[in-house]
Amino acid sequence: MNTAHDDVPPRLQAPSPAAQPAAAGPALAPIPSPIPVAAIGASGRMGRTVVQAVEAADDMRLVAAVDVGWTASDLTGPGARVAVDFTVPTAAESNVHALIDLGIHAVVGTTGWDSEALARVRDHVKERAGIGVLVAPNFALGAVLAMRFAALAAPYFDSAEVIELHHPAKVDAPSGTAQHTAQGIAAARAAAGLGPVPDATSSGMPGARGAVVDGIHIHSVRSRGLTAHEEIVFGNPGEQLTIRHDSFDRTSFMPGVLLAVRKVPTHPGLTVGLASYLGD
Repeated sequence: MNTAHDDVPPRLQAPSPAAQPAAAGPALAPIPSPIPVAAIGASGRMGRTVVQAVEAADDMRLVAAVDVGWTASDLTGPGARVAVDFTVPTAAESNVHALIDLGIHAVVGTTGWDSEALARVRDHVKERAGIGVLVAPNFALGAVLAMRFAALAAPYFDSAEVIELHHPAKVDAPSGTAQHTAQGIAAARAAAGLGPVPDATSSGMPGARGAVVDGIHIHSVRSRGLTAHEEIVFGNPGEQLTIRHDSFDRTSFMPGVLLAVRKVPTHPGLTVGLASYLGD
């Protein structure tokens, strides 16, 4: 349910070649206080909200707010140590590789990642000891907990489907949050030895049953008046469980973003999902 994460203007593209030096670099210095933070995609709706949140945080200092065409000196000049990326799927991976090369920790809310792109980042970040990269499908703490609750419930129900609802400016479907939720449900069902969810559908219009991720159906709704919402529906004979999370404003993502900025320097390598940062 991270549409709010990827609604920046499509003009935001990958950084210029000057932002991509060789991967080798000196050992990382300790993170100063307040944390020097850069916002990439700062003119987008999520980017503007990130800028405001960082500026309001007592333990952070916004040192750069950049968009298309940023270069290494835009971030290294003012001493950025953590960068928050809310851009577009076509730019996010290039941005992350550039940040790794610069020795800057990355917190990424842009959606549209596939397993191949994540694998490339995972391999790259191993070359730069100490650098942390977090790619999170959702930064709303309630949404993160909803995904965890769904994985906990999954082994106990015959049926499970996901419905994600977002504003019509969202560029990807299904949402990254819905995909992450479905993957968690599928993994929990597999670990419990459950087979496929029951579904006798043998004919119908294309797309009528939605997208399928690891055997779990996802249905996407796009409508004016929505921000970011998700329902996870579980069913057994005679009962139904619905887990729902609603984000009514982009500010709902900011506590999670700020938590990620604080935590990412102590989590080297690639982390997918904010849940790994909770409770440590």
